[in-house]
Amino acid sequence: QVQLVESGGGLVQPGGSLRLSCAASGSIFSIYIMGWYRQAPGKQRELVATISSGGTTNYTDSVKGRFTISRDNAKNTVYLQMNSLKPEDTAVYYCNAGGIVSATMKRLKPDYWGHGTQVTVSS
Repeated sequence: QVQLVESGGGLVQPGGSLRLSCAASGSIFSIYIMGWYRQAPGKQRELVATISSGGTTNYTDSVKGRFTISRDNAKNTVYLQMNSLKPEDTAVYYCNAGGIVSATMKRLKPDYWGHGTQVTVSS
């Protein structure tokens, strides 16, 4: 079993910054890809950013140049630094992890999700 716990959400003014963290726990040998998704009220969940174990990153166009995803493989933790926040960034942000191999070398289910952390950007 793998558990993902997000933290770092909160209320910020437009133009402000937040850093989200997500820690994966369990008997994990490796995680190939980790990422962040978000879901605003009345909208579908969308990809925000992903990062592979080798450091390859991917961002949705709306956050390029403002958000930075990073990870610490030793801690099985992924981060999302969010700068120049806009009201349209308001959403619940969810952590995702996929391509996980357990400590016993078992390939686990395709992906896991955290329960989300609220980000609200408002003046």
